Amino acid sequence: MVYAAGMELLDGLMARRTTNGPFRPDPVSREHQRILMRVAQAAPSHFNSQPWRFVLIEDPVTIGRIADIAGQSMTELIDAGVFFERYRRYFRFSQAEMEERRDGIHIDHLPAPLRPFTRQIFSDSGLSLMRRLGVPKKLGEDNRRLVAGSPLLMAVLLDKEEYRPGELSGFYSVFGMGAAVENIWNAVGELGMGIQFVSTPMEIPRHWQSIRELLNVPPELELMAVYRLGYLPADQARPSIDWSSRHRKRLSQYVYREKVGQPEQDS
Repeated sequence: MVYAAGMELLDGLMARRTTNGPFRPDPVSREHQRILMRVAQAAPSHFNSQPWRFVLIEDPVTIGRIADIAGQSMTELIDAGVFFERYRRYFRFSQAEMEERRDGIHIDHLPAPLRPFTRQIFSDSGLSLMRRLGVPKKLGEDNRRLVAGSPLLMAVLLDKEEYRPGELSGFYSVFGMGAAVENIWNAVGELGMGIQFVSTPMEIPRHWQSIRELLNVPPELELMAVYRLGYLPADQARPSIDWSSRHRKRLSQYVYREKVGQPEQDS
């Protein structure tokens, strides 16, 4: 029998969201920050090694600098065509395509001048049009503002004594870090908060190195990821360029029964 509290937990897991829009300017309370660190601490890890380390960043100057790096990274990635080339396999341009594939992101919210050209964004002509319309700079500025307006950033690091890529300990430590971050991701909703991965600086090594130096990361730790967190506003307008990613694969698309090649039946 599943009790009411258990159903609330399951409902919370099913309702997990990523926040694409801005947060309220209110500081995240120290109580809530510590709750998030405690749920991360509760995650499983290989031999209870707990290889994760976190940096909680509230200083507006540091947040502003990371925001500048994130915005510049986005501008460079879009302007060079790298972003779309690298991630084109995840883009969907119609509801029908999403219904069939049930993965990736549906680009369903664009400025009017770009809407007729959604399927051409991967071509040279599409990139040229985006440059003429100032899309790389706009996306970079949107990204900068989102990060700069976040009251809390969280850097996630791994202890290199455990994180040894190419060895099993490297896999185990990344697995444990993922569980810790997922615990945080699932807990923020209960606190009226949201979370989003600040991914673009990782795409450009020199920008990622700048963040390492900004956070004074020592040689024995590896900077793995940065997230932005904050309290959610009551009503939130969508960004000018936005997407939907709520579809999930059907059971028959990712679950096998007894052996590979025997799909689970959809209910």
